[in-house]
Amino acid sequence: MATSRVLVVNNGTLSLKQLRRRLEDLGSETDAVPVSEVPDRLDPRRYQAIVLSGTKVRAYDRDHYRPLIDLITTAGVPVFGICGGMQIIAVAHGGELVEGPQRVGGYEVQVDLDDPLFAHVKPTVTVFHRHTLYLREAPAGFRAIGRSEHAPVEFLRSADGRIYGSQAHLEFRGDGLEILRGFARLYQ
Repeated sequence: MATSRVLVVNNGTLSLKQLRRRLEDLGSETDAVPVSEVPDRLDPRRYQAIVLSGTKVRAYDRDHYRPLIDLITTAGVPVFGICGGMQIIAVAHGGELVEGPQRVGGYEVQVDLDDPLFAHVKPTVTVFHRHTLYLREAPAGFRAIGRSEHAPVEFLRSADGRIYGSQAHLEFRGDGLEILRGFARLYQ
């Protein structure tokens, strides 16, 4: 079987190296491109999935992210937005971000075990957070598949099950790796 390849879109994360390492530990090769250099189209023979990294700025800037949103909308492969990556996806689909308490470190999240993303975890996971913005509710065409005390949408899934999002940084902590393992099963 051929090795799968993931296009990692770098939205300015400080943990690109760790994110790529996690995906590679799960058996995927990775290529990283800055968000300003995303291709117009994705070659599904070359890439079997897209992962959007976190970001420190611009989640509200729809014009800046238009090429990225166009790419993930037309790609036809599984997509996973992590932290700011999820927020970019949500805002582009009409979601609203709100300020909340600053969370840095491990936090418990309840997940919907009926979703294949969570095939390798228990109903409560501990994931790493580093942010103050939260998605108020899932935008049209998406649903929340994980929640916590401070965030009603910790995990997000599109109605067709192709696009996922995580408020947390899954590149850290064991439960994050196991959630990424569930995502990898969608494209490997």
